[in-house]
Amino acid sequence: MPSIRLTMLAKHALARGSTPAETYALLAHRSRKPLPSARAVCLALDIPLAETTRRLDDCYDALLANPRPNTEADTGEVLEALGIFDIPKQLDDRELAIVDLFLIAIDAMGGIRAGHQHGLERWFTTGNLTTAYLSLTAASPLSPVRRTPDHTPNSPSPPCTPPGGDGRSIRALLPVLWVYAGTRLRARPPLFRYGHGP
Repeated sequence: MPSIRLTMLAKHALARGSTPAETYALLAHRSRKPLPSARAVCLALDIPLAETTRRLDDCYDALLANPRPNTEADTGEVLEALGIFDIPKQLDDRELAIVDLFLIAIDAMGGIRAGHQHGLERWFTTGNLTTAYLSLTAASPLSPVRRTPDHTPNSPSPPCTPPGGDGRSIRALLPVLWVYAGTRLRARPPLFRYGHGP
C-alpha cells in the first residue's frame, strides 16, 4: 500500500515550490526508502497508481534497488529526466490523430535518435505536441542521405530543406502541419505552396 504520510509530505513540498526531483531527494533522505519515496512523489502529482507502478518497475533495478548513500539528489534528477514524474495528459481524438501522424513522419524520415525518441515519448505523455512538432521539423533523418546527380554535397539545397536536413523531414511532416494548423486556426490560409493544395 502507498505510504499516506510520505504522499502528504510530497504534496506539501511540491506546494512550497520544490521540484519533483527535489521532493524525491527530501523524502528519500528522510525515510531511507527510495521506492516508496518515488511512489509518493508520483501520487502527489496525481499520476495514477497503475501508471506509477509501471514506471517505477521499469527503473527499479537500475536506480532504486540498491542506492548509494547521499545520492538522493542525483537519483531524483535522473528520475525526473527519465519522465518518471511527468504528469500524463488524456489526449483527445484530435491529439491522438496528430500523434499517429508524427509516428508516420518518423517512419518516413527513416527513424530518429534514441535521445530524441525519449523526448518525444515524454512530450506525447504530457500532451506537449507543439514542442514535439518543432523538434521533428528540425531533426535530420537517421538513415544516410541518398544523393541524386543534380543534388551533390556542394550544390544548393533543394527547396523546403531545413538546415541540417535533407528535405525528407519537413516533407514527411507536411500532413501533420495541415492537421495541426487546422486545429489551431479558425481559418486555414495556405501556409505553404508547392503547386498542390493541402
